[in-house]
Amino acid sequence: MQATDTHKHVLIIDRALAAVEPLRQMLCEAGFAARAIADGSAAIAYVTAQPPHLVLVDWNAADLGALKLIADLRSVRVPHAIRVILISASSSEPDVVAGFSLGADDYIAKPYSPREVVARVAAVLRSRRGENGASVISCNELVLDPSMSHVTVCGRALHLRGAEYRLLEFLMSHAGTAFNRKQLLAQVWGKEVGVDERTVDVNVQRLRKNLAEPGYERYIQTVRGLGYRFADPADFGPG
Repeated sequence: MQATDTHKHVLIIDRALAAVEPLRQMLCEAGFAARAIADGSAAIAYVTAQPPHLVLVDWNAADLGALKLIADLRSVRVPHAIRVILISASSSEPDVVAGFSLGADDYIAKPYSPREVVARVAAVLRSRRGENGASVISCNELVLDPSMSHVTVCGRALHLRGAEYRLLEFLMSHAGTAFNRKQLLAQVWGKEVGVDERTVDVNVQRLRKNLAEPGYERYIQTVRGLGYRFADPADFGPG
């Protein structure tokens, strides 16, 4: 098993060190330099001295708690951007939204398979940085550049409406994570007046139609009984 970004440094913050050891080992086998730390305060000190490229934060992380840890990680002055993935047994909407609002790049629900986490870590680290620091996200020949609010497929520009673009950006930024309609309304439309859950369905249909010609509509997946997600990175194949 090989990762796209070999030798990238991944830090796991989880008070159950024995439980995350199989994940740490699989990350190392995939080519990452992985370390696990149980104490939140010690983790922040470690990040300050040896900044990792990505941090996996357990919701019940030790002494500080996940949200405080994410906020502290975002405040540390480091030479490169640190990506953050929140891991939690809770799928509570407020918890998930709070994590994203503080700067988490992705969310993984427990129980998880270590192989899935490695794939998600690789996907988050594959994203590049645009000129204004925003992530350029790609899936095969589908490329979204937030610095220009620009989407291309096989080099051809897609002309998306504002809500369609924001929806695609959010889903691609959190590939593999399923969101219900209320979560998508909060993240994509915010406090916009006159929108309801049907708005999400309509924009998903429009987005799929725009992506249909190059065959990328299959990546906008319906999760029965929940909502929608962009395809899991482990499912990515040739465009």
